[in-house]
Amino acid sequence: MANLAFLGLGVMGYPMAGHLVGAGHRVTVWNRTSNKSDKWVREYTGRVTKEIKTAVTGADIVMMCVGNDEDVYAVAKPALSAMKSGSILVDHTTASAKCARNCYEIAKAANVGFLDAPISGGEAGAINGALTIMCGGNVSIYDRAHPIMDAYAKAIKHMGASGAGQLTKMANQICIAGTLQGLSEAVHFAKRAGLDVDEVIQAIGQGAAQSWQMDNRASTMGRGEFEFGFAVDWMRKDLKIALEAAKENGANLTLTRTIDAYYGDIQKLGGQRWDTSSLIKRLEN
Repeated sequence: MANLAFLGLGVMGYPMAGHLVGAGHRVTVWNRTSNKSDKWVREYTGRVTKEIKTAVTGADIVMMCVGNDEDVYAVAKPALSAMKSGSILVDHTTASAKCARNCYEIAKAANVGFLDAPISGGEAGAINGALTIMCGGNVSIYDRAHPIMDAYAKAIKHMGASGAGQLTKMANQICIAGTLQGLSEAVHFAKRAGLDVDEVIQAIGQGAAQSWQMDNRASTMGRGEFEFGFAVDWMRKDLKIALEAAKENGANLTLTRTIDAYYGDIQKLGGQRWDTSSLIKRLEN
């Protein structure tokens, strides 16, 4: 059993913190808005506090999952100023590699370990404790945090030095964007051809075209249902991070840049909170 803190009880953080309680750990939670943390503590056995510094005091490992670089700095800096020497801060936010490296240096100066550990698997993965986690940072810190993260993960991998976790998450989002655009066009094509979308997916879903997105989103895309978690606004945030990183390393992300613009079209249609499979809407609008 470890003394833990979890900072940020959004769609992902809320169930993740709950899994830590389920694994037998002592957990203190903090959220920017108290209604979420108050609800969490009614559902799980844990402690809630309104102050970041109070939440992390005495914790062996602190997890955080917030929105973007700005949020990471706003939460990590006060947390690191109060964390005990030798503890670990694990950041599950999808943020920039630069942010991760900066936080690593701030943590190092405070004698605190730091991992950038973005997650993939969506809301369902968080609820079911089946997330994929890609980590950047010192191997010794990773080895200490790994058993704790097992509470909400199906796969965890160390990717390299600080920032490597975030760079790997960018590759993940690039893949998802391209796959969803291809799937959108396939479903759109099938409908225009007068085919039954579900039967098409049954026919091609066992071959080379198969993907997680096809298995889980093709049918709902065909029905125009887009209420399944990861929102267009968040995907655009993630793709912006990837495109900015590509400028630095010289990667050619022509398709990703195009699909990012397509998501801009979805936002103009009022789909800011639709899930990412809503790319098909711009083909049918």
